[in-house]
Amino acid sequence: MSVKLIRQYTVFLPNVPGALSKFVELFANEGINIIGIASEIRDDSGVVRVAVDTDRKVSHVLTGAGFTTIETPMISLELPDRPGQMLHLTRVLGENSINITTVYGTAMGGSNSRLLLNASDIDKAYEILKTEMDAK
Repeated sequence: MSVKLIRQYTVFLPNVPGALSKFVELFANEGINIIGIASEIRDDSGVVRVAVDTDRKVSHVLTGAGFTTIETPMISLELPDRPGQMLHLTRVLGENSINITTVYGTAMGGSNSRLLLNASDIDKAYEILKTEMDAK
C-alpha cells in the first residue's frame, strides 16, 4: 500500500479517430508512463485527464504540440482490492472537511487497486491519507 503525489494533465481533444493516439504518443515519446486516464466526450470534443507517475513536468511538451493543458497535483493510492477500502478513505476525508473533486481508479490485477484523487486541500488530504495508510 502506498500514497504518493503525482501529476495530472487535462486537455481538450477533438472527438475524431486517432486524436487520443496522437495525444498519448507525446507521453510515450518522452518515456513517461500513464498510470490513469479518464475522458468525458460531448459531441465534437472531449476532456481527457491523464495521470502520470513522474517528477518531470511535461506541460511544455503538451503546449509545444499545440495543446492547452492544465496541470494539477493528484494523490495516487495503491490499496488492497477488497470491499470497503474506498468507503473508509472517503469517510476519513469527509470527516476532516475535505471535498474530493476528482476521483477515478481501477483494479490492478492480483489483490491491488489504484485510486487517483484530487481534493479541495490536496496537501491536507495527502497527509491524512499517508497517516491512514501508514497505520494499516
